Amino acid sequence: MRLEHPFDPIADDRSRVLVLGSFPSIASFEADFYYAHPRNQFWPIMEQLFEVALPDKTARRAFALEQGIALWDSYASLVRSENNSSDANLSELIPNDIPALLAAHPAIRHIFCTGRKAYDGCVKAFPGLPVPCTLLPSTSPAYAAMRFDAKLEAYRQLKAVLDAV
Repeated sequence: MRLEHPFDPIADDRSRVLVLGSFPSIASFEADFYYAHPRNQFWPIMEQLFEVALPDKTARRAFALEQGIALWDSYASLVRSENNSSDANLSELIPNDIPALLAAHPAIRHIFCTGRKAYDGCVKAFPGLPVPCTLLPSTSPAYAAMRFDAKLEAYRQLKAVLDAV
């Protein structure tokens, strides 16, 4: 079944980095928010990196905007072949208009992709973007090959870019 991205990007004039996932999980569809699966490690990583508590989507949205983090996904529309959120089940991918988001938010200086599918959707669909694009490990519970501490260490790049701009 073809699915359309269910919610808008989170971004404003303070946004300095863009974090791209691939496409919302089933749990994110239900919660109407990014990285909503209870075992997704994105928000726990942000909590540790920034030494904050982010108990709900209201706090998470405010945190992202205050820290200069824009959130979106690489794909606007796709087919999910099973009732499973794994990126392996995604096909017939139509990218979001990442260049338009960057044009609307010119303070964004770096893109970080939370996994290979997100990264491929960004760099293959839009070669020559005006900002660097960095691949980070997936925070999905499906990506268990890397421990939390290793993912946390990789995500320090995001904080370093925010601290530098």
